[in-house]
Amino acid sequence: MADYTQIWTEKYRPNILSEMINQKPIVERLSAFVKAGSIPHMLFAGPPGVGKTTAALCLTKEFFGDNWKQNYLETNASDERGIDVVRNKIKDFARTQPLGGAFKIIFLDEADALTKDAQQALRRTMEKYSKTCRFILSCNYPSKIIEPIQSRTVVFRFRSFENKDIAELVTKIAKGEKLELDKEALDGLVEMAEGDARAAVNLIQSSAAQNSKLNRTKIYEAAARARPEEVKTILDTAIKGNFQESRKMTQDLIVNKGVSADLFLKELHRKILVAELNNKRKAELLNALAEFEFRILEGANEFIQLDALLARISVMGDD
Repeated sequence: MADYTQIWTEKYRPNILSEMINQKPIVERLSAFVKAGSIPHMLFAGPPGVGKTTAALCLTKEFFGDNWKQNYLETNASDERGIDVVRNKIKDFARTQPLGGAFKIIFLDEADALTKDAQQALRRTMEKYSKTCRFILSCNYPSKIIEPIQSRTVVFRFRSFENKDIAELVTKIAKGEKLELDKEALDGLVEMAEGDARAAVNLIQSSAAQNSKLNRTKIYEAAARARPEEVKTILDTAIKGNFQESRKMTQDLIVNKGVSADLFLKELHRKILVAELNNKRKAELLNALAEFEFRILEGANEFIQLDALLARISVMGDD
């Protein structure tokens, strides 16, 4: 029976660098730091769910062994993004002497959420306490990190997981939790994860909560995502000029099946790209899609905007 008492993203999180998937060049460089017995300040940049936090934890555990918890501080800049967290929490930890090592490690997640003033304070803290503390900053957008911090760190750029790596991870979890996962369900998980390992693990756990036999339908229901073939049918219907029918199917997805408008638009984007249309028509459809997505993000009523988008597509036709 599957174990639902634990969060699987933590249960299956690697404990050592060699267990990490998909980031081989980065793992090799971090392992070299461990062997050398010293690490620089580092900046981990990349999209969500690609192993930035895991890499920091694995590095710390290998570096300090049993004493890693006493020598490691993790804080999330999106929760505490002002200058006070740097002046108080981070500085207080940095100024204390390490236990059983030459320095401590502070992992600052989502560092790109820090204000400019907080980043300037952090820069000064990094300089002042470099003998007793090393900083690992994690971010999605390195361009939001001020240049003085970037110049003081070694930058590691994490890439999204490849489909085969997501499939390997999900298959491993399915085996460990004694789940039945058919080929179509596996393909669906890989497709929806979009290179995000954390999303894939969360999705398989939520899908398995109802039944240990997983199929494609259950996967899409758990994710509240529209199946690609449903979105393709809606697009084809609208292109043929049948606005009312395409609207009816879209309303069924949004209202009855709980699919969010943004996820519907993302899938619609994929289907437009592979549709059997000439490039000019695709460009027009994508331009319309972008316009109405922007309206929704700005706070416009999603039902009205989706109706307007389908109406626009229906008028365009497939010429």
